[in-house]
Parts: sequence; structure tokens; C-alpha cells
Amino acid sequence: MKITSLVALASLVLATGCLPMESPRADRPAERSDKREDMRVMSFNVRYGSANDRENSWPYRKEQVLEAIAAYDPDLLGLQEALSFQSSLVGGALSGHTFYGPSRLGPDTDGEACSVYWRAERFELIERGTFWLSPTPEEVASQGWDAALPRICTWVQLLDLNTDQIFVFANTHFDHMGEEARAQSAKLLTKYFGDQRMILTGDFNAEEPSAPMQVLREAGLEDTFRVVHPDAVEPGTFTGFQDAPTRGKIDYVYFRGDAAVLEAEIDNRRRAGRWPSDHFPVTGTLRWK
Repeated sequence: MKITSLVALASLVLATGCLPMESPRADRPAERSDKREDMRVMSFNVRYGSANDRENSWPYRKEQVLEAIAAYDPDLLGLQEALSFQSSLVGGALSGHTFYGPSRLGPDTDGEACSVYWRAERFELIERGTFWLSPTPEEVASQGWDAALPRICTWVQLLDLNTDQIFVFANTHFDHMGEEARAQSAKLLTKYFGDQRMILTGDFNAEEPSAPMQVLREAGLEDTFRVVHPDAVEPGTFTGFQDAPTRGKIDYVYFRGDAAVLEAEIDNRRRAGRWPSDHFPVTGTLRWK
């Protein structure tokens, strides 16, 4: 099935009843306490909470995850590999954020999610959805190409009440095994969202020179880190809980649209002597022009 725009596929999914969609809220805050125009965005693979990682298992590092998120205080946050109890814990710890993160295995399951969070006082939800990275993206739990697992992209369309700008915030996790699946997933994303203004976070399991990242760049998506640090040599974001990155940069905060990137970092700090996750969180602060 050829998908040419978010609107086309969203309409199809809505018609099938497979995924929840939400209409614009009629109410808006009467006053806005925060007039900032810059947006702090974070992408963080938190490592699924049921993994047997011994001393790095979730109960021993969940406080470090919360500390890393709180230290940046994101307006928009995308989590990968989040099980429901992890998504809920982060949502409860964030101040004034709403989140949306259905399981990649479908309704009423506790599979991994690509949860998205947004500061509720600042952003008004217009629409939301999830699709599968497969040749049949509207088919719940569908598995694509040579992927080892079902993979998803979760998105929300938001109105920024501080700037009156509308954009899509999407979060995804490409397959860790399937090379063809990663390449096709990148092509699917570009077809699904068309040329819309957007922010895209995720663990793409693909380093910067790879074919999937080239597809995204050709579609006009820019890496906030590279805008700020064009000459940084081989930064890595995956450690596997080792002392240093064991892979190059595979986690990104991308954007498309006329925006200034004010800051962008890879947070490679231990907290209380412990890595919060097997991935470093990555951040980007930008402002629509």
C-alpha cells in the first residue's frame, strides 16, 4: 500500500478502528505561565525494564533514569523500549506532562512502547496515532521485512500555545537485526509524514553514514547534534553498560522545518556511579523561526 501523507494513513487507520485518535480540545489555558519559544527535546532508550541485567536491572537504575530526565527538564520527551510501568513511572515524575505510548504488540498488552511526552500547559494535542514499521503499517503488531520484532512509530500533532505553531512530534525504534527493515522503515517514515514540520526522536539502530539515515536526511530531516557539533568525531550513544560506547551514534533528535538549534548534547554522565541505561540520552534545544 502506498502512503503519501499522514492525513491519508491516519484517515485509513481511523476508519478501521485499529488505533485511538484524538480530536482537538476545545478548551485552552486562559493564561500561559511559560512564554518560552525554545523547546527542549530529549530522546532516551531506557532499556526494557524486565531485562535481566543483573546489577544494571531496572530496579537498581530507575532513579538515575529519572534524574537524567529531570536534569534536562524536557518539553518533549521520546522514550524507547519502555514497558507500561516504566512509561507510567516517568510520566508520574515529570511535572505537568501528558504522555501517550501504546504497546507495539497491540491493545491490552504490555509490550515495549515508543512513548511520547509533552508539556500539557504549553502544547495542545490535535491528533495522535501509532503505526507499525512494516509493509502493512495499519496492521497491529505486524512485523516488516527482515525485522526480528514488531516495530512502531508513535506520534502526536501538537499546537504550541507559545508560538501558535503546529508540528508533529514522532518517536520510533528501528529494528536491531534487520538491515533491510531499517532501510524500509526510514522510507516508510518519509512517506507517512510527507513534508510536514516535525520533530523526530528515536533509537534508529543505525549510525550516521548508514543508508537509513541518508534517507531521512534526503527527506529534509536534520540532526540537531550535527547542526551544533558538525566536526565531532565518532560520538557514540550505545554502551551496553560498558565503560565506553561500543557503537557509534544511533540515537537522534531530528527536526524538519525552519528552526534554529540552540543546543544539542549527548548526556554521557554516570549518576551515583551508574549508567542510567545502556544508551545515553540525547537532547536538542530548538526554536521555530
